[in-house]
Amino acid sequence: MELLDIGEVSARSGVKPSALRYYEETGLISSVSRHGLRRQFPQEVLLRLKLISMGKTAGFSLDEIAGIFGRNGVPVLPRVVLRQKADEIDRQIHKLSALRDTLRHVADCPAPSHMECPSFRRLVEAAGRSGIAVAKKKTATVRRAKPARE
Repeated sequence: MELLDIGEVSARSGVKPSALRYYEETGLISSVSRHGLRRQFPQEVLLRLKLISMGKTAGFSLDEIAGIFGRNGVPVLPRVVLRQKADEIDRQIHKLSALRDTLRHVADCPAPSHMECPSFRRLVEAAGRSGIAVAKKKTATVRRAKPARE
């Protein structure tokens, strides 16, 4: 089994050594030995780091990612959770697409002032309603999550 020291793992994965030490501290990865003071990792750590990176990019917390790896370190990919995360990403894409379209309109709008542009005002109104709906939804969720005081 070929071992990689922490510097080589960092160079190959693009993950800083401090992050590698943190991931080891939290149990996301584990070194198998040391060469002097330098941690030594098995080659498989590179695949695990790619999975961690993909999970972070998808919006999973490190705790959620740790749970996905399970007790024996083999990834357990809960399909329901993955579908929920994919749906969440779809909603985010929709919002970001609308924001992109608004920014492009503002950049290209021929009106002398954006406030005089009916399209811009409509886009701002729609964004405001969307933001208010999200804020109300979050507030309602927080209210329901708070335990009742007796």
